[in-house]
Amino acid sequence: MLAGKTALVTGSTSGIGLGIALRLAQLGARLMINGFGDAEGALAQVRAHDPKAVYHGADMSRPDQIAEMVRSCESQLGSCDILVNNAGIQHVANVENFPVERWDAIIAINLSSAFHTMHAALPGMKSRNWGRIVNVASVHGLVASAGKSAYVAAKHGVIGLTKAAALENATTGITVNAICPGWVLTPLVQKQVDARAAADGVDDAEAKRRLLAEKQPSLQFTTPEELAELVVFLCSPAAQNVRGVAWNVDGGWTAQ
Repeated sequence: MLAGKTALVTGSTSGIGLGIALRLAQLGARLMINGFGDAEGALAQVRAHDPKAVYHGADMSRPDQIAEMVRSCESQLGSCDILVNNAGIQHVANVENFPVERWDAIIAINLSSAFHTMHAALPGMKSRNWGRIVNVASVHGLVASAGKSAYVAAKHGVIGLTKAAALENATTGITVNAICPGWVLTPLVQKQVDARAAADGVDDAEAKRRLLAEKQPSLQFTTPEELAELVVFLCSPAAQNVRGVAWNVDGGWTAQ
């Protein structure tokens, strides 16, 4: 389905990003992955489906490294047809206690990096009149939670950026959309589960149940595999007129 297309997935050494990269590779895309996790392990998994997959270690808080990564994708793999902006970090604290340097880092990695990758990749997409940009936002791009001001602000910003870029490219073969997961059991979320287990004096299973019960009516975690299938749909011909959407996959979180 994606043979002949090249995909760059940021933050793809684990969790959601790795799940998306694996599925795109399974469907024939050439892959460049990126992230600060186990790069060798992630690359080995992706190369099981795309033997020529490559890794780039760009720091997503550095615009110069981001631009070089996109150029490298184009030079090594021939193009950057599919761009999935997934890199993200988290910190939890009330506004008055939020460390300024953590605010700056979250805005840089969760929001500004998506602008910088798009800024670098769009000229090539326009020259070919085809591209798919999928920004991994969050349910927190649609609603807020206490203690997550920087993350919420960044993810709301990602959705605004998505809409603006979609409008700018509305008459082209380039679509720009966002997906908004609820709770996904990534390493980032497992840290919150661990903190809940310690604070409440309960085991892992009960901590997960309590975390889900607060927000996600399905009481099920969304999986990276489910999100990957949504990305595949957004890359398909069936989605050529899906533009500027913020598509929530949240187990009913925002339906409440």
